[in-house]
Amino acid sequence: MRVRLVAAGAVAAAGALLGAASGPAGAALSDTVTASPNGTVAKDGTVTLSGTYSCSPPPGSGPIFVSSGVLTGSVLHGIGGTPATCDGAEHTWVNTEKLSHPETVPPGEAVVQATLMRLDTRTGLPLPVVLATDRHAVDLRAVEG
Repeated sequence: MRVRLVAAGAVAAAGALLGAASGPAGAALSDTVTASPNGTVAKDGTVTLSGTYSCSPPPGSGPIFVSSGVLTGSVLHGIGGTPATCDGAEHTWVNTEKLSHPETVPPGEAVVQATLMRLDTRTGLPLPVVLATDRHAVDLRAVEG
């Protein structure tokens, strides 16, 4: 649970640092993340996003996560975090988060952001280092829940 909280909190910081950027200069070309053009939102406020990622073993220290969020208006809502396996192969990710107010993210078109990031722990305070990002329109389908 602590991993999800750290990753979900880091998505907001990464979103603020990123804007619509595609990653930092010098990022390895093999580090990629994509978000599916479809997601789901349940009546109880549970949002589920998914996609794929690949990354090579990192040269730095700290765990690597795929974090995601949905942008509604000017607010980026963090939707979970998945620990990444960086072995050069393509993997799938699925992030789910139950928002405290179900109406916060309604069904329909929104903007999704997926970020592959390393939490650099060398200074003691985990700071996000963005490896790759994907941001585009997503269709959030209503599901029971």
